[in-house]
Amino acid sequence: QVQLVESGGGLVQAGGSLRLSCQASGRTFSSYTMGWFRQAPMKERAFVATISRSGATTSYADSVKGRFTISRDNAKNTVYLQMNSLKPEDTAVYYCAADYFGPMRIRKDAYDAWGQGTQVTVSS
Repeated sequence: QVQLVESGGGLVQAGGSLRLSCQASGRTFSSYTMGWFRQAPMKERAFVATISRSGATTSYADSVKGRFTISRDNAKNTVYLQMNSLKPEDTAVYYCAADYFGPMRIRKDAYDAWGQGTQVTVSS
C-alpha cells in the first residue's frame, strides 16, 4: 500500500497561485495512476485532475481546465497540482489519491489510497 502526504495549501487572494505537492511512500510510485480531488464545506468530494502512471496523459475537471496543471516526478515519488488564477470557489480541502495500475478515472471510489488533505482558501 502507498502512503500519501499533501502539502502546499494556504490562504491566497483571488487571482493568485499555489502549488500543491503530494509525497508518496511505500510501493513503487510509478505503478499508480494519481488524482487530485477537492471537498468544499457541505459538498461532496469532487474530481479535479488525474495523471497517468508515466505522466504523459492528463485529464481535468471543466471547472479547472486552463487554470490548473497536474504533473508528477516519478524519481521523487511526488505528484503536483499547480493552481493559477485562483477563484473563491476553489476554496476546499484538496486530496491526492492513488490507484494501483488503474486507468485514469474521475470516480473517487476508483482510488485505493488517499492523503489527509491540505486546505486551500481563496479570498475575494
